[in-house]
Amino acid sequence: MKKTNIFIALLATMVLMLAACGSKEEASKKESTETAAAEDKSAGASEEGSAYPMTVSPTVASTESEEGGSITFEDEKFEKMPEKIAVFDYGFLDTLDALGVEGIVGVAKDSTLPAHLEKYASDEYKSVGGLKEPLLEDIAEMDPDVIFISGRQSAYYEELKEIAPVVFVGTSQDDYWGSFEASVDLAAKMFDKEAEAKEYLAKFDSALEDIKTLAGNYETSLVTMYNEGKLSGFSTNSRFGYIYDIYGFKPVTEDIESSSHGSNFGFEAVLEFDPEVLFVIDRTAATGGDSNIEADMENEIIKKTKAYKNGKIIYLDGPLWYLSGGGLQSELAKIDEILAELK
Repeated sequence: MKKTNIFIALLATMVLMLAACGSKEEASKKESTETAAAEDKSAGASEEGSAYPMTVSPTVASTESEEGGSITFEDEKFEKMPEKIAVFDYGFLDTLDALGVEGIVGVAKDSTLPAHLEKYASDEYKSVGGLKEPLLEDIAEMDPDVIFISGRQSAYYEELKEIAPVVFVGTSQDDYWGSFEASVDLAAKMFDKEAEAKEYLAKFDSALEDIKTLAGNYETSLVTMYNEGKLSGFSTNSRFGYIYDIYGFKPVTEDIESSSHGSNFGFEAVLEFDPEVLFVIDRTAATGGDSNIEADMENEIIKKTKAYKNGKIIYLDGPLWYLSGGGLQSELAKIDEILAELK
């Protein structure tokens, strides 16, 4: 009888052990299934959330060529985020730098780099040439995934397209601020930096408010560009028209021919319009020449103007305004420069 009881007890124990093992195995299978499902769901979400493949449109659809006629820029489709980047436009390089984008392999080192972008003069970055003279063979050796250009390189658009996808990121004379914002948006989306771009653009809110308030203190202003002793003038519908349209300075005249380099504008014309504030962009310094801007500008004619008498001739940094505009850092620096000069 005792042997029978022992046998029954052993049998019951074995049944319980087998049941426990089965439960553990079932739980393990369930856990594996749930983990796999979670991984699949995560992968699917990642795929759905990915910005690529991405079609990128130029900031400006077309531009006039120096030889006459127009050049039309096409959309480009990218299957994945570009890892090797060649950049001609200093404004776009400025934006990529501000957003912390990595992978820049080539920049236009053969022209005058703006001071805040001097780190790109190092040997870490190869030269794609000058702003108007691309080194096509050198660029081909870099094997970039994308080439960013603006107006100064537009004549080489087709040749550059044979090397890699080309995206036009320059600004428009007709809508400078809008095309600047479009270039920032393009960079942010292509390189997954939308949060960084939003944070940086927030800095413009107070800066623009400050400069509009300051601009309200003056009845008239005139934007000019100095080049080797000569002046050109700019009105609202021009490459520097945002000083009026966005910053809020009132133009002393709108009767100035629209041109990328401004309308020829003698010193006598400045005196005739007699602005309260005279902005002067030093193109000579921007292109590496020896500038005599103050000696040339402060002549007997200009000394008769309200701007001179009130100490309101504002000499603007040449490389910043002439070469590197259209970038997050440079556009903010422009506002800060005027605020510092006029406060």
